[in-house]
Amino acid sequence: MATTRSAHTVWEGSLTEGSGTVTFDSSGIGEQAVSWPARAEQANGKTSPEELIAAAHSSCFSMALSHGLTGAGTPPSRLTTSADVTFQPGTGITGIHLTVEGTVPGIDEDTFVAAAEDAKANCPVSQALTGTTITLTAKLA
Repeated sequence: MATTRSAHTVWEGSLTEGSGTVTFDSSGIGEQAVSWPARAEQANGKTSPEELIAAAHSSCFSMALSHGLTGAGTPPSRLTTSADVTFQPGTGITGIHLTVEGTVPGIDEDTFVAAAEDAKANCPVSQALTGTTITLTAKLA
């Protein structure tokens, strides 16, 4: 069964001096302020498209890795994943770096890294972001 998740943004003003609010419609978790300075300079309590992509990518990757490890008979106790999305004004998103540290009983480092590489290649968000370079650092805790 397919699912659709929705959010919307209301933007007022020019790119550099305006601002907006992104609302998470499907989950109802609230609203977040967005602005060009939050995207291209300092966040100052506001989010950006890149931070939203980082949140989506780190959570999707964690789910994919957990699924792969569990399918191999070595379910993780804990996975801690961060995603760093780099944005260059005038160029766009220039790369995403995933970092994962896992606690996985009964697995060695090489097997964990291989499972993480597979999750990086196959999680739906990674597949949606194939237009940018995605790198990975993976290690056991």
